[in-house]
Amino acid sequence: MSTQALFEPLQVGPVRLAHRVVMAPLTRMRATVPGNHANALNAQYYAQRATRGGLIIAEASQVLPSGQGAPATPGIHSAGQTEGWKEVVQAIHAKGGYVFLQLWHVGRISHPSHQPDGGLPVAPSAIAANGKATTAQFTREPYPVPRALRTDEIPGIVEGYAQAARNAVAAGFDGVEIHSANGYLLEQFLQSRSNQRTDAYGGSIANRCRLVLEVTEAVRGVWGADRVGIRLSPFGVANDSGEDDPMPLYGHLIGELDRMGLAYLHLIEPRASGAGQAEVDRQGVPSAAELFRPAWRNVLIAAGNFRGDSAAEMITRGHADAIAFGRLFISNPDLPARLRAGAPLTPYDRSTFYAGGEKGYIDYPTMQQAG
Repeated sequence: MSTQALFEPLQVGPVRLAHRVVMAPLTRMRATVPGNHANALNAQYYAQRATRGGLIIAEASQVLPSGQGAPATPGIHSAGQTEGWKEVVQAIHAKGGYVFLQLWHVGRISHPSHQPDGGLPVAPSAIAANGKATTAQFTREPYPVPRALRTDEIPGIVEGYAQAARNAVAAGFDGVEIHSANGYLLEQFLQSRSNQRTDAYGGSIANRCRLVLEVTEAVRGVWGADRVGIRLSPFGVANDSGEDDPMPLYGHLIGELDRMGLAYLHLIEPRASGAGQAEVDRQGVPSAAELFRPAWRNVLIAAGNFRGDSAAEMITRGHADAIAFGRLFISNPDLPARLRAGAPLTPYDRSTFYAGGEKGYIDYPTMQQAG
């Protein structure tokens, strides 16, 4: 099948994209420590993958110190972090590309070694996630039982996202994406398995959606709706997430978000949930983009185990407007050119995803370099 559908222009808010091959946000754990600053190596990595008129969604960046869940992940809550991101943004812009920053708080998917003063991670309820955390020392330990946020602490979480959004403006980004997927804090509030609160942020679907909508409203107040996107994983199972019946919850949430006029909705396909940690390709699962497309008026980006032909088909059938590629963008810095040409794709080396350093980060060749 032709991939031509991927190379039609697309308007995303005020940004005019030259093609529809989006680089997905990818945690790579290569920020400068201490401080969790983006750095020159990060700038080189992103510049290699930038294309004229292409969109990069930069990796998830914690909005508060309490939001960190793995070593050497970048933040966007300090002046030094804001300065570090400026170099990355400038490198992408120099190639003619656009870049949004993903705003992140991991909630219970953390460990005291990442927390200010070694305290417990925060969450909607004191329910531990199944699985193991990566500590600041790169060891693996079971997730601890988190501390439930008090009701009077929640405005501080919202303000953390708002300040991070302001910092992203100062760093020169073209917009931001709110990370409300993959079992992190905002999705923890959404889902009944991780949210057993009895206040205004728990219980009913409307209450469980309240924090996501408050955060989105705060970020929209900084950027304007047309430079804000949001990522959801309605059928995901990453990081011990999952809602028994996702349709009522996410149908309500997407309807509320649609009324906000955001630039885009970014949906992770359920077949790829948890793909950052392992090779997954779940069969017999629904298509999130196909199911929720009728409820969303603006741009819809789909992500999850796409290849060139399946990505083009998704767009041709009208289920999505753009496709985000993750792992294939790691090993193919010139991925859009390869998809356009129908060229072979370089396989990725999973062992280097989070290993630090240049190997598996900036040493993958382009088609021209590979000869």
